[in-house]
Order: sequence, then C-alpha cells, then structure tokens
Amino acid sequence: MTPLPRTAGDWLHWAGRQYGRHKVALGQVATSAHDEALYLLLHTLGLPLDSKSSVLRRKLTPEQVAAVKEVFRRRLKDHVPAAYLTREAWLGEHRFYVDERVIIPRSYFLEIIPEQLPQWLPAKKPVKRVVDVCTGSGCLAILLAHQFTDAKVDAVELSPEAMAVAKFNVASHGLGKRVKLFHSDVFDAVPRAKYDIILSNPPYVPTRELRALPAEFKNEPQMALDGGSDGLVIIRKLLQQSADRLQPHGIVVLEVGGLRGAMDRAWPDLDLHWLNTSDGEDCVCVVQAARLKSWQATSGLD
Repeated sequence: MTPLPRTAGDWLHWAGRQYGRHKVALGQVATSAHDEALYLLLHTLGLPLDSKSSVLRRKLTPEQVAAVKEVFRRRLKDHVPAAYLTREAWLGEHRFYVDERVIIPRSYFLEIIPEQLPQWLPAKKPVKRVVDVCTGSGCLAILLAHQFTDAKVDAVELSPEAMAVAKFNVASHGLGKRVKLFHSDVFDAVPRAKYDIILSNPPYVPTRELRALPAEFKNEPQMALDGGSDGLVIIRKLLQQSADRLQPHGIVVLEVGGLRGAMDRAWPDLDLHWLNTSDGEDCVCVVQAARLKSWQATSGLD
C-alpha cells in the first residue's frame, strides 16, 4: 500500500498527478491543476492564499491529513467543483459565498467593467443606475457597485435559491442600501427604470450541449447554463426588453461564450461591438441604445 503524502508539498505534487488520472475538468476556479490543487490545499489547512512557499514543507498532523484526503477524494472521485468544496469564489480581490444553488462566478466582466465600460459612456455624465440581469450569486452586481460608487444597482434573478445567495453576498459586501434584488424573468417583474448600463452573463449553452458537459459543470444549476435550443432564448428576450429601459447614451453588455457567430447572424443590424479580452476569447459584446431602439422600431417590437 502506497503511504500517504506527509507534507503539504507532497500532497500538492500528488494531487497534480491525480487530476490527469481522474480526468478532472478545470475552468470553474482555476485553469491549471497545480493552481486549483494549491488553492484547495491552502484553504483546507486554513492557510492564507498568499502564503509563502515555505508552508509546503510543513509536515501535516493526522487530523490535517484526514481533512486534505477527504477534500481531494470529493474533488477527484466525485468531481465536486472546488468552489462548492470551499464555499467561496474569487473575482479579483472580491470574495463571494457560493454553493450548489448558484453557478460558480467566473467572468470576463472582471476585466471589462473597470477597463472598458467607461470608454462606452459619456465622460462627463455620471453613471446613475445600472442593472445586472441573471445575477446568480450577485457577484457582477457587486462588481458594478464597487466600480460605479454613486450609482444605484439593480440585480435581477429568476431562481429563488440563487436570490438567497445573492442577498447574502450583497449584505456581506455592505451594499444592502445600494444593490436592490428583483425576482424576475429578465425584466418582467422589474419596475420601469432607465439604465446607463444593462449588463448580463446569461445562460447561453444550447440545450443539446448540456449533456456533453463535464461532470463538474453538470453539478451547477442547469437553469444557470441552459440557453434554450439555440442558446439565444434569454439573450433574445433581454434585447427585446432592453430598448425601452436604456438612457439615450446607455449600453447593453453581454457575455455569450461561444455564440459570437450566432449573435452576428441573428442581429446583423445591431452593430455588435466585440470587446477584446486578455485571453483572446472576445466573447463580450456591447450594444448601444440608439442602435437597439432603431432595431426595435424596424422589427415591429415597439
């Protein structure tokens, strides 16, 4: 019988090999087995995520070995996503509570919101009101509140279970007075308001593709992933409802995964602007209010 690893570094080395053997899917917390295994190890041992490498030389107590062994058993054999094991997810410096009621936060909006959104808005006009549609854990609404400190932020979510998590995160970030949650299917139950920014990372996986997802992603709520037969069902409704909810200078910003081609084909008249992202995926687009209003009029949707 192979003896168990003794030090934190031994466990990290062991886990790195096991990720490949167990065909563990990455991308929900980290994109490399080493980084995710290190995160799980440090969290399980109660060590800061910015610990020095010297902690890896520590010999673990029997209790620590048992805890680490169980965490990696669940991750490797049961394919439980790392964030569900630790009950947390990070976007930049911001920590969010997560569990199986919500999709695990991971979004290009972390770089888009501070670096590119301001470029699409009038320089001398303050952002007064923004909304995150399909907010899930509330993470993007919270990022918007941190970026636009004088703005009112609405957060819209259809799942009551996800709403409970979003409410907890909003309170944890001390934003209860600025971020207002709405239980609604897109804008159906949201009072009329004019927004400077309508932002959404909606469900966009075509239904037929859900069956092919790795086990880790199947552990996430299907409702947060399923975009209907073509992946565009929620996006279509959001665009239709957004024209009357934007300020004249306002924008809709959507993260749509691999649907760029489908979006361009479906709405050639919207003049979709695709934003550059650091990894080159470029799957976030901007729609300007004037273009959306014109499309609404010519489509007979107004």
